Amino acid sequence: MQDRTHLVDDITGHRRMRRNRKADWTRRLVQENRLTVDDLIWPIFIVPGSGIVDPIPAMPGVNRMSIDKAVEAAREAAGLGIPALATFPNIEMELRDETGSNSLEANNLINLATAAIKKAVPNIGVITDVALDPFTSHGHDGILRGGEIVNDETVDQVARAAVMQADAGADIIAPSEMMDGRIGAIRMALDAAGHQSVGIMSYATKFASAFYGPYREAISTGGLLKGDKKTYYIDPANGTEAIRDAALDVEEGADMLMVKPGLPYLDICWRMKEAFGLPTFAYQVSGEYTQIKAAAMNGWIDGERAMLETLLSFKRAGCDGVLTYFAVEVAKILAKR
Repeated sequence: MQDRTHLVDDITGHRRMRRNRKADWTRRLVQENRLTVDDLIWPIFIVPGSGIVDPIPAMPGVNRMSIDKAVEAAREAAGLGIPALATFPNIEMELRDETGSNSLEANNLINLATAAIKKAVPNIGVITDVALDPFTSHGHDGILRGGEIVNDETVDQVARAAVMQADAGADIIAPSEMMDGRIGAIRMALDAAGHQSVGIMSYATKFASAFYGPYREAISTGGLLKGDKKTYYIDPANGTEAIRDAALDVEEGADMLMVKPGLPYLDICWRMKEAFGLPTFAYQVSGEYTQIKAAAMNGWIDGERAMLETLLSFKRAGCDGVLTYFAVEVAKILAKR
């Protein structure tokens, strides 16, 4: 028999990587990571009123919804198999003040939305944030005193707000304001109020990023913000500091960890999962979403492929799931496969 060995066989030692790529069935057989509907958390924006579906110009395809419409959206999400929603309020400007006091109203917008969704769609998870930025007149995540975002007073308030959110039916509290000690304080407050079963998904590493702009439009804080958030968000240059921050949250009792933003911080996702082994999530934030949507709308990229590729990258980086505004769109695509 004629020897058909090629120079490439000698170079590679007869190991050819393309063998496992030669057909669809082999590619499926050896695929290392898969994106499923179980990986999706859908962030939604709530506004006062009824019958409202208000498109957000900076986030094509994303709407602010009144509670009744959010309930309808929750039904759709549950029908598609999406495990959970993350809710964010856009409250009236006249209710916002220096301390974000409306966060401590039991019947505020976020709590009414939680109660309505859980009553109508009890099988979908509701994740709520206790950061004060939707409630403050200055757009910061904490209480502003003398030009400073004060840590301890903010922690006291978000712990109280967390209990109220749990009382309303929130399944997971996801504090994003990045105050020191907040996870431990919230855990103690929840347990003291009898909410031992309510989890905490820590925004363990929230960076002072340029990718939040469209979100701030969605909750009407962009024009309010005085200064920046660099005194409490993490410097994008600092990976080791981010892991130290996450380690403190783990010690204080976080059940799950989150990296925000997502795509620019895949290395942090991987490092956190490797370091702690807790359920780890990425938030594909508004700026990431809008870039893909805008490029696709201009015909510069294949939007569907880019969307799915970025989401799969989070899985490859060790994430157990992703908060993404693409959730419903992706769930519909996956349902057809």
